[in-house]
Amino acid sequence: MVEAPAVTAVHEQYGDRVTFVGVAGRDDAAAMDPFIEEHGLGGFDHVFDEDLELWVAFGVNTQPAFVFIDADGNADVVIGTMGPAGITDGLEAMLRR
Repeated sequence: MVEAPAVTAVHEQYGDRVTFVGVAGRDDAAAMDPFIEEHGLGGFDHVFDEDLELWVAFGVNTQPAFVFIDADGNADVVIGTMGPAGITDGLEAMLRR
């Protein structure tokens, strides 16, 4: 059995407390659904950032990247791969603000 991606595993733990959104933009919209299914990311919402507006707004220029946005709109951006512990740490820091 394939291990769930880190973000999916953490979503199962925090999904009732925070909103998870996957943002695709480096391919075309038709590639998004197959990617979500292939990588086991179907447990939360995904959007296609066709013009890369979200990527630019948060200074994201590569994948993977994580953006933790608190209730006041403050954002912490992490570029690169994160395991469950890193994602959990980011969420906990966001929730403490």
